[in-house]
Amino acid sequence: MTTTIDSAPRAHRREEPMKARLPRRRRNSGQSRTAYGFLAPFALVFAGLFFFPIGYAVYTSLFRQTFSGLGYGGSTLKFVGLSSYVTVFTTPDFYNGVLRLLTFGVVEVPLMLGLAIVLALLLDSRLASMKRFFRAVYVLPYTVPGVIAALLWGFLYQPGLSPIDSATRAMGLGEVNLVGAHLVLPSIGNIMIWAGAGFNMLIIYAALQSIPASVIEAARMDGAGEITIALRIKLPNVLPAVVMTCLFTIIGTLQLFNEPIVLADISNAIGTNYTPNMMAYNAAYGNNDEPLAAAISVSLALIAFVLSFGFLRLTSRAAGLSASKEGS
Repeated sequence: MTTTIDSAPRAHRREEPMKARLPRRRRNSGQSRTAYGFLAPFALVFAGLFFFPIGYAVYTSLFRQTFSGLGYGGSTLKFVGLSSYVTVFTTPDFYNGVLRLLTFGVVEVPLMLGLAIVLALLLDSRLASMKRFFRAVYVLPYTVPGVIAALLWGFLYQPGLSPIDSATRAMGLGEVNLVGAHLVLPSIGNIMIWAGAGFNMLIIYAALQSIPASVIEAARMDGAGEITIALRIKLPNVLPAVVMTCLFTIIGTLQLFNEPIVLADISNAIGTNYTPNMMAYNAAYGNNDEPLAAAISVSLALIAFVLSFGFLRLTSRAAGLSASKEGS
């Protein structure tokens, strides 16, 4: 006795899911095109304002503009490869500027972040009052443009006119030159901390607001004080925000330009190549050497990338080690 199996219904059952999946794929492709359409304006603007300037700077650094006829016969671009980068990395002023910024950042970055963390924790404390007022006061210096802030502090640092100098003389401490060779870098750091601590505080304070209130209340019910809660609960939960603000501060330190170039008018300790950004500015607009300025800018960007990447790897490794210890 033989039995026959009708394969038509089974084939129909196999084909039916395929047919049902086709409209879903079409819907997904339509949704993807819509998403790409909304993303396209931002991508074009981002590429035009970020990638294009970087590419143009790299392109410019590989050429050299030569003039003929004592500068009256026109100019031509000549491909010189990495010769501009060789000039950058064989110039002592570039190394001195980078070393100056690294020394400056070792002191300035911890001070700024420490102040921002303390201010954020004070505002988040339940004992704090007038939080909106103090939050606005702390952030207000950040809204002042960097050049204006440097000019304002320049009047306070001006030798012979500085009220700080007058106060030290009245107290019998003698004359204090805040823009001298020994104090000009701390004076610049004071301006940067005054302007940037409020912004970093705002980021950390926003991260503190995301901590569930039930966690804080449970700690208080267990007898934990405000300092213990701040150190054991709040700070570990806002570490990603602290890392982000530290990264922004490192990059901003390497881009130091406004404060020294403004204070250079009242300080003999600040030269034209005091920082790498000032060196690039002087090369482009002082010596009309745009390829060298582009090479300096690209080199500084690479240094900032290496330091930022190294900092992120270090923090991620530290976070992984702490997580493994807690798990064990």
